[in-house]
Amino acid sequence: MASRGCGVLAERVAAFPGTQPVLLRSYDGPEGRGALPEPSLKDAAFTYDNALAAIALLACGKQAEAQRVGDALVLAVAKDRAGERGRLRNAYRAGLVGEPLPPGWWNDKAGRWEEDSYQVGTATGNVAWAALALLTLHEATGKASYKETAAKLLRWVVANTTDPKEPGGFTGGVHGFEDAPVRIGWKSTEHNVDLVAAFGWMARLDPGGGWDRHAAAARAFVDAMFRPGTGHFLTGTLPDGVTPNERTSGLDAQLWPLLLEGAPAAWTPALAYAAKAHGAEGGLDFNDDRDGLWVEGTAQGALSAKAVGQADLAARFLAELAKEWSPGGYLWATRKPSITTGLAIGPDSTTADFLYYRHPHLGATAWAVLAATGWNPFTGKRVP
Repeated sequence: MASRGCGVLAERVAAFPGTQPVLLRSYDGPEGRGALPEPSLKDAAFTYDNALAAIALLACGKQAEAQRVGDALVLAVAKDRAGERGRLRNAYRAGLVGEPLPPGWWNDKAGRWEEDSYQVGTATGNVAWAALALLTLHEATGKASYKETAAKLLRWVVANTTDPKEPGGFTGGVHGFEDAPVRIGWKSTEHNVDLVAAFGWMARLDPGGGWDRHAAAARAFVDAMFRPGTGHFLTGTLPDGVTPNERTSGLDAQLWPLLLEGAPAAWTPALAYAAKAHGAEGGLDFNDDRDGLWVEGTAQGALSAKAVGQADLAARFLAELAKEWSPGGYLWATRKPSITTGLAIGPDSTTADFLYYRHPHLGATAWAVLAATGWNPFTGKRVP
């Protein structure tokens, strides 16, 4: 699993000769090769997927390839088209990066250039993951620019998503276009877990920077979302930022807290909860309707199981992942044609329209590499 995954990630970077910054396309076509026909996904390089890829490449010992992806993220922060300091968009155009721009396409029927309102937005968790990738690169290379850019990203989070309303923490980010941005009011357990890790890492590198205070705020939110009686985490809050969201269960909210440095033993039952409430086809589903195996989430389950010493469960999940290689090299995102998440893509959605499809996926492949190598992206170390 590790060797195959490391090889395909390195090959995707090497497909662009030279040493220029590069962002990798997130999804391949339905047959495992080429690009998807959907205009919004055809050349989309999602920030989250590329942050994961950079971390996974470092876990593979592929530092030069990881730096090319990391350098593209640095450029994207420095050259945002709206001139915002420290902002990252949710997606960019894949390929060699000079002027980072969101994906887009020409609509012949409408006679105009179009972009996707989610892709041009900024989700808090995606910013945190980019910061984690850059901090991992800083640790590996000693380059100050990675640390400095991570600090810019986290300052953006503090300035734009801090919410003093109980239970505190940080909101979901900004959705939509520059002329009519929508501030997202809900708070995500997953996003705040990401921030506990990123702020905590920055606090270790910059003890006088006040980062520990922000890490504590994110951690307090995560603590508030844990339900000891059932041993699981809520996904976060409703859009008011206060009311707990009891409507659905999110897999990452159960698993990622277990990867935090110093995660309390009281949280460990969340893994058993995930295996029961999210179990599907030998692996794990995104939500608790259990309508199909989510490959990325199953990899997260394998790594989390390793982190808490459940090697047999980790091996079972890894065995399921080994069945999901696509002809083009990436792992499929799902086993079934599609699965639900129970979530909406954005505030302009009228239904729970966030779905995963059976497309070969960069993010799933990167998570599988992390699971197979035992690399914890929240600490920059291998799990014990």
